[in-house]
Amino acid sequence: MKKEHSLSAGEELVDALMTTSFITMAIINKIGAEHDLSLSLIRVLGILWDRRPRMTELADYLGLEKQTMSGLIARAEKRGLVVRAACKDDGRATEVFLTKEGAELVKQLRDQGQQALMPLIESLNASDQQRLQELLLRMLNAKGARGN
Repeated sequence: MKKEHSLSAGEELVDALMTTSFITMAIINKIGAEHDLSLSLIRVLGILWDRRPRMTELADYLGLEKQTMSGLIARAEKRGLVVRAACKDDGRATEVFLTKEGAELVKQLRDQGQQALMPLIESLNASDQQRLQELLLRMLNAKGARGN
């Protein structure tokens, strides 16, 4: 006998958000596997797409220990995707940024991600897509939304 669960509107929204995130992560993992990239490295490359953070900022943003972050960056350096350099403002700090090859790979990953995720939003008209984008950005910009 199937047990019925009655969910509030908020719980239904969280369920929909979770399901969407599972589908999105599966797509990202599949794309990563095609390029022999872990999910953590994909996240790092995505962050480096438009910024040049310090190692500590990157580790904090991703919620990773400094040692884990260093190993991840070392593997990316070995593949020629990122470079570390002394911070101009603080010689004790280290910044991380994409190489030309890394930037090209991120562009390819973004293009593949766009193509793979498009079916999730194709049924929405342009106005609904714009509204969804605004709501997601507002949600992500809310205090504590990133888990820090």
